[in-house]
Amino acid sequence: MTDSAVESVDILIIGAGPVGMTLHLALAAGGQTSLLLDRRPPAALQADPRALALSHGARELLEQIRSWPSRAATPIETIHISQKDGFGRTLIDRTDYRLPALGYVVRYRDLATALAGNLQADSLLPEAEILNIEADADGATVSLRHGGQLRILRCKLLVHAEGTPGDDPAISVSDYGQHAVICEVRPTPGHDNRAWERFTPDGPLALLPLGDEYSIVFTLPPSKADAVMALDDDAFVAALQNQFGRRMTFANPGKRSRFPLALRMRDTLVKGSEVWIGNTAQTLHPVSGQGFNLGLRDAWQLAERLLRNRATPATLADYAASRHLDRQGGAFFTDKIVKAFSNDIAPLKLARGLGLLALDICPPARHFVAKRMIWGARAWP
Repeated sequence: MTDSAVESVDILIIGAGPVGMTLHLALAAGGQTSLLLDRRPPAALQADPRALALSHGARELLEQIRSWPSRAATPIETIHISQKDGFGRTLIDRTDYRLPALGYVVRYRDLATALAGNLQADSLLPEAEILNIEADADGATVSLRHGGQLRILRCKLLVHAEGTPGDDPAISVSDYGQHAVICEVRPTPGHDNRAWERFTPDGPLALLPLGDEYSIVFTLPPSKADAVMALDDDAFVAALQNQFGRRMTFANPGKRSRFPLALRMRDTLVKGSEVWIGNTAQTLHPVSGQGFNLGLRDAWQLAERLLRNRATPATLADYAASRHLDRQGGAFFTDKIVKAFSNDIAPLKLARGLGLLALDICPPARHFVAKRMIWGARAWP
């Protein structure tokens, strides 16, 4: 292989999911070129069953790169937070923040389509099998197979945005012993653009308005998740009803999917000429819908740093430092909520009820939590 066979790019992004595409488009908006690689065919994004809870802050970012899927987004106007078989509740309302919505629920495939529609034809290499990565102080060399051809790419900066990592000694893992069962159900009466976060001893139950339905995130211990996945539709609705209560009824459940839940935190975001963003940098519990929004902020803040300065060690170190509060705050917030609420211990149930009641009757505390969910670390004093 001669030197002439090596292709040069400024910034190489591995992973063309929404976080990777957001980074690419944010860079392009500022005149910086980058190349996206993805091991999947473009059609694979359309098969993803997830619904994403996007904060209003995420909408503000995506609108700047003309990638907000307005027709596919269902607004969340209120959020009702409570615990099963316990007192105390908190209601968060968009009108307190003079916003059109606290957040939005969008199918993964619709967001991916909105972003992909803004890509240039030559900015993505799909179905790229990465064979080797060699990083050094001046950049990285990536060997891959694409379209049956061996290609070697040399970049000044390599960004990892390929999703939840496998085993990696650089990642600390805390297994919650919970699985999320997800599906869509039809509520009666209608959802009225209200999201619910219902804490149960098995784990949180989230109901997110999506079109005329609710997207359900049903958190359970693995053995109970096995049982719930095996139920017929009527029995599944009964199990869901038992966890949620009788404020509304459910029908017509869609196809169910499941995935295990763990907190994964990469020890360092930057190593030489490599940077990690999105789920490959941190994967959070889905409670309060923080993880994906955190990944979008990763992409946006990295783009801001790279558009102001070249990808020098100082620039990358500054980026890593700038993400510390948001990452650690998001991980701490979700982790402590899950551990405090996923049990049936009487003293903790009392404390949780008092905490929910305090949030409801103390606007400054409630606003702090709400703004943290909407804008991330920008809401912190």
